[in-house]
Amino acid sequence: MKKVVTFGEIMLRLSPPGWKRFSQADSFDVIYGGGESNVAVSLANYGLNTEFVTRLPDNDLGDCALMEMRKRNVGTQYIARGGERLGIYFLETGAVSRGSKVVYDRAHSSMSSIEKGMIDWAEVFDGAEWFHWTGITPAISQGAADACLEAIQMANKLGVTVSTDLNYRKKLWKYGKSPMDVMPELVAGCDIILGNEEDAEKHFGLHPEGVDVTHGGSVDGKAYLSVLKQLMEMFPRAKKVITTLRGSISASHNTWSGVLYDGKTLYEAPEYDITHIVDRVGGGDSFMGGLIYGLMNYKGDDQKALNFAVAASCLKHTIKGDANLATIDEVEKLMSGDASGRVSR
Repeated sequence: MKKVVTFGEIMLRLSPPGWKRFSQADSFDVIYGGGESNVAVSLANYGLNTEFVTRLPDNDLGDCALMEMRKRNVGTQYIARGGERLGIYFLETGAVSRGSKVVYDRAHSSMSSIEKGMIDWAEVFDGAEWFHWTGITPAISQGAADACLEAIQMANKLGVTVSTDLNYRKKLWKYGKSPMDVMPELVAGCDIILGNEEDAEKHFGLHPEGVDVTHGGSVDGKAYLSVLKQLMEMFPRAKKVITTLRGSISASHNTWSGVLYDGKTLYEAPEYDITHIVDRVGGGDSFMGGLIYGLMNYKGDDQKALNFAVAASCLKHTIKGDANLATIDEVEKLMSGDASGRVSR
């Protein structure tokens, strides 16, 4: 069975029930999630052999995060234990014209204190076909950035395909390094790059040519071609560069699509109109999970791989929590044009 490895931080998510504001909350819903763990859950749900690598505190909350991964059939044998605490983030879910809010409480987390040498990457990558990380991990701390680079270099040495979701997070780069100091060396070792115009600008100083960042309605995929070309020129190892296309009509109503560029052809996916969003957190992670699955299983058909990623992520917007629990059959049904949502009996 094909083995995929992901590396990053899993956190405790605390949200007021429904669409309550923080000031209205007298209880919080508990969910465990994070960029790379969400991708791992998607892939395990599609039947792939998936390993998630992180560092968790040796306490009850660390055990709960571990159990959540095991419940979703994600491998946990290479997770390191130690450090002070599990990171937390608080989510206030927006609705209509009120946007969602995130407050981080992840300083001194176990993952932030990980260091190079704590993970035996040669052992982790034994039999692996794919390795995935996101720009969130090197933003956490210098140690996390060093461990991520160590993983990428070992994956390159062993011939493992490496993918990244650039995922710029302004609130996280607090340890004295800027994204431009850290990210180029990491991304240089990647075969597949997912990112948008903000990621390209904040991480690498690349400026899009004529891109109008849409604040509502549909987004023109062709407008992002200049960004994708610049990323591919800067990182010649990359074989494919991808971006998601989100048109935000309101917090509850988005359009959703994506484009993929392989250096010659720009592939565009169908656009979905998501009129009643249940939970948009993890939308990009579900896209990445779908893309990895598609590229591994629809070899030579980049259009189908992209269409699978967009459809999978569209379905994620209907599922509460960080991770996508849609099945392959559900994704392929939506890809075929059936968006009826009729009861399956």
